[in-house]
Amino acid sequence: MINHHPNRTQLNQFVEGTLPPAVSLIISAHADMCPKCRHDIEILQAEMSKKMLSEDSLSNHCDFGNMMNDIMELPSLDKQIKVESVVEKTLELDGKYFKLPRALHRFSDRTSGWSHLVGKLWQTQVDIGGDLKAHFIYMEKGGQVPEHTHRGNEYTLVIDGEFSDGLGTYDTGDLMLMNQHKHSPRADTDEGCLVFSLLDQPLHFTSGLARMLNPFSHLFFK
Repeated sequence: MINHHPNRTQLNQFVEGTLPPAVSLIISAHADMCPKCRHDIEILQAEMSKKMLSEDSLSNHCDFGNMMNDIMELPSLDKQIKVESVVEKTLELDGKYFKLPRALHRFSDRTSGWSHLVGKLWQTQVDIGGDLKAHFIYMEKGGQVPEHTHRGNEYTLVIDGEFSDGLGTYDTGDLMLMNQHKHSPRADTDEGCLVFSLLDQPLHFTSGLARMLNPFSHLFFK
């Protein structure tokens, strides 16, 4: 069950198109998996259309035809998903196949190849352009990211499975924003857990021998 969603401000900014492209991408991927957020986005889009059609808005448009075109071009997530979900895209790791949300389909072939990290962790960098760094990270059963904090922002979308981190438990479809939180994500289910992660700064490890990784953390998680 999906329990972690973008907040109202983030959804408003998503519909307005004012978020950084990478953040819009991960929210769109979450909406592909979350009926509640798809519904909320549709409502916000309708409200935006109504606002654009209001008398005050009309007085600010010199070209009514162009305004109507702008309204008609507002995306409909439901329509996109119904059309595009016919062709599924998957990510493969060691014989395991993971279904990707629609918004990430075009990035399934833009990965750097899987690399084995510490313990039972695997990652592959994703070329999405822009300043934020994107990765798919897979935790096998018992796999755990060493305790760390964030000097910037980390957005994490659970693509498949679930994990816990001492702060909560996150299931398939959950989207979280971590900033200045100290945690240690761990997967304990048989299927493990695949996440899509965005970072604007490297992680800072805070516990035990993992602190020795800090000078090199940019190589793994930047």
